Order: sequence, then structure tokens, then C-alpha cells
Amino acid sequence: MDASVTEQPRSGPPEPAQHAPARAAKAGTPLFAFLLVAVNLRIAVVALSPLLDDIKATEHLTDSAAGLLTTLPLACFGAFAFLVPWLTRRLGARRLPTLSMAILSAGILLWLIPGLLPLFGGALVAGAGIGIGNIGMPGMLKRDFATRSHLVTGLYTTMLFIGGTVGAGLTVPLRDALGIDWRQMLALWAIPAIVALIVWLVSAGRREAEADWLDATGQPAGSDAVDPVPVPATPGPSLRALMHDPVAWAVTCFMGIQSLGYYAFVAWLPTLLQDHGMSAGKAGWMLSFATFPGIVAALGTPVLDRRLGGGPTLVLLASASAACGFVGLIVAPVSLAYLWMILLGLAQGACISLAIAYIVARSPDHEHTGKLSAMAQGFGYLLACLGPVALGAVHNATGSWTVPLIVLIAALGAQVAAGLQASRPRHVLAGRKWS
Repeated sequence: MDASVTEQPRSGPPEPAQHAPARAAKAGTPLFAFLLVAVNLRIAVVALSPLLDDIKATEHLTDSAAGLLTTLPLACFGAFAFLVPWLTRRLGARRLPTLSMAILSAGILLWLIPGLLPLFGGALVAGAGIGIGNIGMPGMLKRDFATRSHLVTGLYTTMLFIGGTVGAGLTVPLRDALGIDWRQMLALWAIPAIVALIVWLVSAGRREAEADWLDATGQPAGSDAVDPVPVPATPGPSLRALMHDPVAWAVTCFMGIQSLGYYAFVAWLPTLLQDHGMSAGKAGWMLSFATFPGIVAALGTPVLDRRLGGGPTLVLLASASAACGFVGLIVAPVSLAYLWMILLGLAQGACISLAIAYIVARSPDHEHTGKLSAMAQGFGYLLACLGPVALGAVHNATGSWTVPLIVLIAALGAQVAAGLQASRPRHVLAGRKWS
């Protein structure tokens, strides 16, 4: 970022219009800071699962209590989403990542304190911090990366996958290499969150200084668009208005159903494979391996969707890939496990990218994006909480993994129906009043 913009105030008439967008982009969100926050939105909560046996032994948790511990952050993703529009009005959208990383760091550090209250309290606080970040980031993406929204959406969802992969794959090896206990290992994941907080604060100070100068020239600050996007004079649509809009519900249902399938898969895949004779170590590796095709799909899907002109093509391909993976786990779960992990990883990466892309694309401006993000991810993650619980209940009732997998395949039908509607090129509340 050019320091001369802030250190050498300028006078005289505003710059020619052709230079304003470039100047405005400099006052927008730095991509590095944006992605550094994004990578922290999964690490800590995913890191709980590999340490669950240690946590259960130390804190004398039952299986049900352990399940609650891993599900609590996910519930917070949804529950705290509905506070974000209010926080945005009070604090401004640019301060949400600061709040998110501060709360997340505090939640992680609570795990250093012995006892059940700090254990579950830390999960709740960390989940709240992540929930705030989840909802705030798409609105910033819409506003500050307007001309690169497909590319940045791919990078953003890739960072989510990388964060989850790092949390799942490095937690136990780091603990063993450093010779520390599970509390200290979890606390180490506060470091990247604190780094993200510091980087965001530093970049925010520079952005505000540049924005002040840009505003003084009469040009809008903070937009990456070629044609500056006007800021609505109103606070944007209400959640109540969105809840009467079919487009908003299509986006919400797609987000929720794909999240339900993903978290059910993450929760039960290792157990499923072990029940079919695979070793515990290899079953855990299979879960990690699935994230690699997921990262590729998360990065490439928004760009490919743009080249295809949008539409339902990728929804259908991703859902078909997931269906094939689930069928494969029924007929040959161990012998062709790598193939099924590739298909399921590709499907999961594509679906989360499409879900975020629809939140951005179905909104005419960042005000709508923020509210649609709150609705889609709020209700979506609350629905996703049911995935691991429901799948486990069906497995316990039937004593088999066939019926639970058939349930997930059936859910893909609802996912396709929602995706077909969400992929149509139209905006929420088009032609309707906001209130």
C-alpha cells in the first residue's frame, strides 16, 4: 500500500474520474488481511476432534457430552449470526473482523483453564467469534472486491478448507512433537488468530486514513469496482423482509443442506470406515485426504461458474459427485475409499464455494449481502447441527451405515432443488420494499 497517500495530503480539484477507482481500491480491504482472517474461521473448532479422546479422559466426559462439545461451536455459528446485522449498525462492517478475531482468541485461551465450565465456555465463545466472522466476510467481499468476486470467493472458501485441514491434520503431530498436553495445544491455535487480529488492525488504520483523503476528493472510498458502487442511503433490508423472499430461502436452504452433509460426513466418516475394518489411523487419514480435492474445488468453482455463465450446471455436477461418493461408501467402503474421498471432497469444496457465491451474487449491494449472509448462514448452520446428531441416531436405530447414507443421498435431492433456484440470475427482494 502506497504510504504517500496518507503522508502527503493533497489539495486542489479531485482527480480525474479514470483514476478514482484505482485510488478507491487502495482504501478497500487488503486481500492478505482478508484471507488471514478467513483461515482462522475453522482451525480452532476442527482441532477439538483429534484431541477428543484426551479431553474425555481428562474431564471424564461421556460420549454425549463430547458430542455436545464438538457441536456447540457449530450451533453458535448459526445462533450468533442473527446478531451480526445489529453489530454492523453499531460498529461498522470493517470492525467485525477485529471483533471476530478478538472473541475467537479469548475463547481459545479459555481452554487453558481446567474445568468443564471453561471447556464448554471456550467452545461457545470461540464459536461466537467465528460466527461473527462467517457472516461479516461475504458483505466485505461484495463491497471491496466487486470486480474480482469470483476469484476472491474461491480464495476465501479455499482458506476455510485450509484452516480445517491444518486444524485436523497438524494438531496431534504438533502436540506430540512439542510434548505438551491438549490444553496447551489448543491454546497454540490462538496465535494465528492474534496475528490476524494485529494485521487487520494495522491495515484498518491505513485504510481509514486513505478513505479520509478519498472522501475529501469527492470520490467514494473502499470499492474495487470499475464503476464505484453507491452506498445505499438506508440501512438495508430487514431480516423479516428477506424471510418472505423465495430467493433468500433458496440460498439459505442450499447453504444449510450442503453444510448438514459436510458436518455429518466429518463427524462419522472415520467411524464408518473403522466399522468396515479399516484401521483408526487410516480412517483418520481418509478424512484428511478428502480435504485436498475439496481445496481444489473450492478454489476453482467460482471461476468455472463464471465461465459457464452461472446456472445450475455445477450444482448438478457437485450433487452427482456427492451421490456417487455416498453410494460408493455403501457398496465398497474400504477397497475404493480413495475414489470416494475424491468425489466427496470435490463435491464439498464446490458446494461451499457455490453457497458463498450465491450469497454474494444474489445481492445487489453489500447491505443486502450482509443481511442475506446472516439469514443463510444463521439458519443454515442451525440446520447443519442436526446432521451429525440425526445420522448417529439413524445408525443406532438400524445398526447399519446403509440407511444413514441413503438419508444423505435423499438430502441431496433437496440440495439440488434449492440449488436450481439459488443459481438463477436474480436478486433478493427485486421489486419489493425492504421493510
